[in-house]
Amino acid sequence: MNSWADSLIPDRMRRVAVVAPVDALRDTLVRVADAGCVELDRPEGSGASGPAAPHLQSLEAVSEPAVLSESEPDLDRLRREGLTGLLAGEAELATYREAAVIRGSAAALAGWCPTAELPRLAARLADGGGAVVPLRAPPGVDPPTRLSDTGTVRRSLVPLVRTYGTVPYADVDPTVPAGIAYVVMFGMMFGDAGHGLLLLLGAFLLRSGRPRRLLFLRPLWPFLTGAGVASILAGIAYGEFFGPTGVLPVLWLNPLEAPLRLLACAIGLGAPLLALAYGTGIVNRWREGGPGRALYAVSGVAGATVFLGFAGLAAGVALHGPLMVVTGSVLALAGLGLAGTGLMAASGGGASGAVQSGVQLFDVVIRIGSNTVSFARLAAFGLTHAALGGIVWQGTTALTGTGPEALPAALLLFVLGNALAFALEALVAGVQALRLEFYELFSRVFDEEGRPFRPWHVPTLTCQGKAPAPHGTEVTS
Repeated sequence: MNSWADSLIPDRMRRVAVVAPVDALRDTLVRVADAGCVELDRPEGSGASGPAAPHLQSLEAVSEPAVLSESEPDLDRLRREGLTGLLAGEAELATYREAAVIRGSAAALAGWCPTAELPRLAARLADGGGAVVPLRAPPGVDPPTRLSDTGTVRRSLVPLVRTYGTVPYADVDPTVPAGIAYVVMFGMMFGDAGHGLLLLLGAFLLRSGRPRRLLFLRPLWPFLTGAGVASILAGIAYGEFFGPTGVLPVLWLNPLEAPLRLLACAIGLGAPLLALAYGTGIVNRWREGGPGRALYAVSGVAGATVFLGFAGLAAGVALHGPLMVVTGSVLALAGLGLAGTGLMAASGGGASGAVQSGVQLFDVVIRIGSNTVSFARLAAFGLTHAALGGIVWQGTTALTGTGPEALPAALLLFVLGNALAFALEALVAGVQALRLEFYELFSRVFDEEGRPFRPWHVPTLTCQGKAPAPHGTEVTS
């Protein structure tokens, strides 16, 4: 059973060699391909090769996904019968087969495999006379990254990080914290209990596989559920249920009546999120380049110190605390000094390096201020959502006040108005939460990009002529 700490790092990878007798190499490669958990080294620029390639190229199009048969097939028969899937699988296998290193009667290929998958792979290869041998990782080469997607909730959050880029292997995996931050920010902008219930209904439909054309989105239902719950909670706090209908009392504040308070709360939410991003950035810089990189990097201790200094300075001015002003100023200057030292070292020094470092330091200050203020959009779009709901509700009540004959028109306005507000605000809140996640938070967490783990997976045909589902795939009816 994995600990909570394991969820904060990418899956551990092991450098391995797949070894087999030369006469059993094909069978071993078939088992590796079917397991789908090994990324074998492949020569740069290599494409389909071997005897199957000409047969495959002679056909007009490859209309089937690649598959393999347990025994070596007759390539001429495959071409005559148009079995492009088997031909494509044999062409891929031949590429790796030709890349194998042969010493005497043994053949081997190197690659990467998740550590957790090694026992299963070793048992699978042993049945066919092959073996998997752990190797030392080559110096200066980072393993590929695979983010753990075990568990329904975590699987729904992984695309949020993958959309931004590939997490470097040495870095912290921010999937779960990033998902929580996203739904909280979305809920603050989309605060309406009625609209949140519609999101929950959408999540329920996705989970049940309806509509069928959106079945590919089914894994995202927990993510949509979280967004719906956050919207409901914010709506309860705002007293919004399909607008200010009076169904719910205002438990915290009415966005339209207390916009400055909502604005302060939005920035108050953004500051801890930025601090958390800086903290994660410090850990990542340490893992990537040691304590020196963590200390002097703009996304490390230096940048975090500048941020904390400005936060203390702003708090001191707001609360009229001279000690806080002095402490914040000292921290900010110390952080700028650390950042300047790191930037000068990276620029090579000299007059041109000093000018470049000065410009970059100015950019650091501007970015910290603009990124903090950027969280004001949580309040701005929350106000917009409340205003649209208020307009729809005012129009509805105005129509109902003209007499019973206007009730159908009032109902139509209420339904269509809320549908339009729901569609527009869901899109806007989703995009803005994503923007805050990427530009304000992830830009501090990541300084570079990793390499995604791309295992070689070609399923093997069963005796009934069907390829089994990949390991770990959920089969739905």
